[in-house]
Amino acid sequence: MITVKLVSTPGCTHCEQVLKVLNEVKPQCPQMQIQELDATNPDGLELVTKHGILASPGVVINGELFATGGINKGSLIKKLDSLTNN
Repeated sequence: MITVKLVSTPGCTHCEQVLKVLNEVKPQCPQMQIQELDATNPDGLELVTKHGILASPGVVINGELFATGGINKGSLIKKLDSLTNN
């Protein structure tokens, strides 16, 4: 199982775009579980503090910060491939 946590803020267009990319990639990586967290709620705020997320959204994969402010689909696929092939 690969856990992807999307730490977003309400009304954030970058957050919506990243969620769209995650959902586009999901069929290629069925073991990926996407969890969206509001950065202003306790669970989201904990990740913001822990990882120093300064731009929305924050993307945390298996407990490690992967990206903030946006995402590159190619880099995401490469990261997920590395996790599924280990």
